[in-house]
Order: sequence, then structure tokens, then C-alpha cells
Amino acid sequence: MGTTEFVVAGLVPEIAGDLQVSVARTGLLITVFAVGMIVGAPLMAMLALRLPKRLTLMLALDVFAAGHVMVALSSNFTLILAARFLTAIATGAFWAVANVAAAHAAGPAASSRALGVVGAGAMLAHVVGVPLGAFAGQLMGWRGPFWALAVLSAAAIVLIARTVPHDDLAQHTGSIRSELTALRSGRLWLVLAACATTTGGVLAAYSSIAPLLTDRTGLAAGLVPLVLVGFGLGALAGSIIGGRLGDRRPHAVTIIAAAGATLLLLAIVLLAGSAPTTAIALTRRRHSAAAA
Repeated sequence: MGTTEFVVAGLVPEIAGDLQVSVARTGLLITVFAVGMIVGAPLMAMLALRLPKRLTLMLALDVFAAGHVMVALSSNFTLILAARFLTAIATGAFWAVANVAAAHAAGPAASSRALGVVGAGAMLAHVVGVPLGAFAGQLMGWRGPFWALAVLSAAAIVLIARTVPHDDLAQHTGSIRSELTALRSGRLWLVLAACATTTGGVLAAYSSIAPLLTDRTGLAAGLVPLVLVGFGLGALAGSIIGGRLGDRRPHAVTIIAAAGATLLLLAIVLLAGSAPTTAIALTRRRHSAAAA
């Protein structure tokens, strides 16, 4: 799921050329996924409130796989956008439930660390999945990574069924009304705004990595996957370190990490003409954002 969210960034030129759309319009494949995540995570979490967590995770993976098959088979850009949106809703539902399950399993004393471990799975996709997907897409065509992701998500359904413990329906005592009541908290909206700003900055920069590196800095297209690896390593380290520190200094971690990500984004804007500097800044920025 972490791979599908960002692999498009490394395949923008190939997708744009094959579908005969502009690079800017192709970027909508990333934007619509982000919108689907925003809608899917809270909405599907509430709709699945009384369903067993294992069942919810498996159903989300089913929809996820189907969405990727639709993308791989279609040549209609509008239909591909719709499939990406559907896939994002499933991804949002999966992550919402997966985070709850992990935090519950770890207990209050280590819940932040547990969320860091779950997040590290997504960040690992930046190290392995996204660069590999971009490289394979350049060699075999951009549809290949989507077929591979559909197969892998189907295999993940089997793993979820075997490893996630069954939870009793009697444990699901929450209600949609109580969930909506929580949205009255001003502090909650402040935290959501901070998360949206930090994540939005990362997505804005990441969506344009391939054109930025090839057109602005003059980097060869074959080296773009290497920068994506660096981006992923920064994300993986930030997620793990942020999760460990978050149990002890949650406020300090969020403030310092977000401030660091802001400064690094400014550095990317000012120093985009230098390939080494841009690559380093992108790696460090993802480290800070993941920690936040």
C-alpha cells in the first residue's frame, strides 16, 4: 500500500506518454489517491466499527487488489482516476484499522512505538517497493507494477487471515455517534491540521520528484530510483525513531520534526539546481516528516 501511494511519482513521464495526457494531469493520479485516503480512513473506520478487525483488513485488501487490476487493464484516464480513488478508500480503511489493532496489542505504554512499527512498513515501501516499481515500470511498462501489487495484496490476504487474531464481536461497543462527538474537540482539529500540512508538503514535493530531478537538476532518468531509495530510507528511519521518541517526548518530536521538514522544503526550492543537494534534502525532509 505504501508502494502504490507513491510509485506513480516515479512513472509520471511513462504514464503521461502512454495515455497521451500532460504531466500535470498525470499528477492527479497522486492527488486523487490522497483525497481517497482522506475520505476513506475516517469514513470506512466508522462503517466498520462493529466488524472484526481481521475481516475489515481482509475486505480492504480485496478492494485494493481489484482497484489495481482495473488500473492495469484500462487505457481510459478517467476510469484509472476512479480506480485509484477506490484503491485509496481501501487503503485508508486498512491503515485506520491496522493502527488501532497495533496500538491495542502494544498497550498504552508502547502505543506510539507500535504505530511507528506499523508506519515503518509503509516507509519500507519507499526503500524497496517504490524504487523497484519505478525501475520495473521504465523497463517493462508502467502497468507491470500495478499487476505485481495486485498479486502481492492477494497474498497479503492469506497472511492477514493466518496472523491477525480473531476479535470477538462483543468487543466492538463503540458507535458512530460517539466517534462524531470526538470531532467537536478543537485540539483534535489542530492536530489534524498539523498532520495535513506536514503530509501535504511531503506529497507536493514527492509528486514532482521525477520531473524535478530530470528537468530541473539535469539528473539522468535511470538515477531517479536511487533518489527514491534515499527518500525511503529517510522515511523508514524517521518513522522508527519518531515512534520510539514519541512515547517519551510526543510534543517535542512533532514540533521539531515539522519545523525541520519546513526548512528542508525551503532548501529544495532554493537549491533545486544542484542534484546532490536536492537528493540529500529530499532524503532528510522525508526523515523529518515521517518522525512528525
